[in-house]
Amino acid sequence: MAEDRSESPFTDDEYAFLRHVRFGEMPSAVPPEDRVALTETEPRRDRPDSEASDRWDLRHGA
Repeated sequence: MAEDRSESPFTDDEYAFLRHVRFGEMPSAVPPEDRVALTETEPRRDRPDSEASDRWDLRHGA
């Protein structure tokens, strides 16, 4: 009648093999000397400063 599905059909090693077959190998880690620092950009120009946001919302129907 109803099957008992409490047992996994694959072992952990078999799942690891299937992941490897599907996705391949992970790329190698980037060495610290090749990493770059985060550079902050300027704020967006299509939205006004937060102090003028009420007027912007009213003017543009938001």
